[in-house]
Amino acid sequence: MQEKTMVADTLTQINASLSNFGQMITQTANQQLRQSLIQMRNAAESSQYELYELAKNNGYYEPAPDATPEEIKQIRSIFEVSHKML
Repeated sequence: MQEKTMVADTLTQINASLSNFGQMITQTANQQLRQSLIQMRNAAESSQYELYELAKNNGYYEPAPDATPEEIKQIRSIFEVSHKML
């Protein structure tokens, strides 16, 4: 198996885990368990970023171009409206 494939597969698995950690954290009432899950999520985020950097630096992944200030403003306003509705 090529390194590119292994990195892509691992990134996919970590991203799925991050999503699951987010769901578990928000649904956990036990503070000790919640903190453990947060630490595990933080470690997974660090690993994900390291693999992302490896993929980018080796040409396995081409990131999307940076958002323009106008695009950022538009997305921010959508989230602000959504947040106010909650």
